[in-house]
Amino acid sequence: MKVDELRVLEADELGVRMKTARRELYELRFKHAVGQLENSSQIAKVRHDIARIMTVLRERDFGIAPSEGLPEPAVAVIEPEPEAVEEEAPKPKRGRRAKKEESE
Repeated sequence: MKVDELRVLEADELGVRMKTARRELYELRFKHAVGQLENSSQIAKVRHDIARIMTVLRERDFGIAPSEGLPEPAVAVIEPEPEAVEEEAPKPKRGRRAKKEESE
């Protein structure tokens, strides 16, 4: 089940699908507890379906419409100006090499 398919449905149809999905989840959990469930990934799929239905219902509550066909907002990338970038001074050497070079 895809979100686009759910957004087309009416509220009462979404309610029916929600009831069906919750009943299916209940049955899958029961089968899992009894040891009759062969594919436990079905539980996750049904939970995702329930989440999708709930998302569409909440979008409608808030009046959020899907943005199909609209371009994504441009993200401004701010790069520092070349003259504002300071070069690092070379770090003094430490360790055996530094002592060896100093003695030479």
